[in-house]
Amino acid sequence: MNRPLFDLDLLRALVMVADCGSFTTASARLHSTQSTVSQKVRRLEEIAGHRLLDRGTRDVRPTDAGVTVLSYARRMIALNDEMLEALSGATVALTIRLGVPDDFAAGRTTHALAAFKRDHPQVKLEVMCGLSRDICAAYDRGELDLVLIKQRRDSREAVVRWPEKLRWIDSAQHPTIELDPVPIVVFPPRGLYRDDMIKAIEERGRRWRISFTTSSLSGIQAAVADGLGISVLPARVVTDDHVVLTEEHGGFAPIENMDIAILHRPTADPMVSELTKALAAMLEHERE
Repeated sequence: MNRPLFDLDLLRALVMVADCGSFTTASARLHSTQSTVSQKVRRLEEIAGHRLLDRGTRDVRPTDAGVTVLSYARRMIALNDEMLEALSGATVALTIRLGVPDDFAAGRTTHALAAFKRDHPQVKLEVMCGLSRDICAAYDRGELDLVLIKQRRDSREAVVRWPEKLRWIDSAQHPTIELDPVPIVVFPPRGLYRDDMIKAIEERGRRWRISFTTSSLSGIQAAVADGLGISVLPARVVTDDHVVLTEEHGGFAPIENMDIAILHRPTADPMVSELTKALAAMLEHERE
């Protein structure tokens, strides 16, 4: 059985007449003739199977059936307008999928992204946080448009790069550097700094053991602070709960083969380049 469909144009005519209380005023607002508006209301009444308006001598009022139809009509018109607005926005908006390591997920990075969003409100940002290796894998699969990563120097061609300042750290309250074997707190296998840490310790003639493994930056920070072992982290995330170990004071050789790099494809949207500039400016400021 084919059920009749209510035409939004007819519903708009009914809503306007009910709101204005007059066919004359409604037709003027609809930029139509009074006879055309009247015909639309009659057609709607035929579809509904009910008289929808009481046409008095002074004003026009909805009948009980008209009140019911008006309630649905307003919602249908609003939903239609909402859909059109959403579709219109979808054709204009650009989504940039950004990947950043955990230690860049807050603070100045968030401020830089917020400032960029204020300058470019049409851009939608989708941010993935995690280990650089996972971010790179997602980028290689085409799941990210722009990535800020930490990598071994010159391992990937980058749009822009900076040397990463790393520090050996121990607990300020519960130091472990003198223990034998020395306990180390590390990222999972293939994680940055892990192999370099082990190599530097062995070159110093020290024995080592892995005491704690986590993929979380905050986990590394907390484990070292609580005395679970020493580790290597970027200088910018060393806290007051840590003590920096220098080579001259019982530490190990500095690790100086890491870069911070920004990557995007040559075919990327110009807005990706604009976001790259914003992130680069943030990093330059952080290095000062």
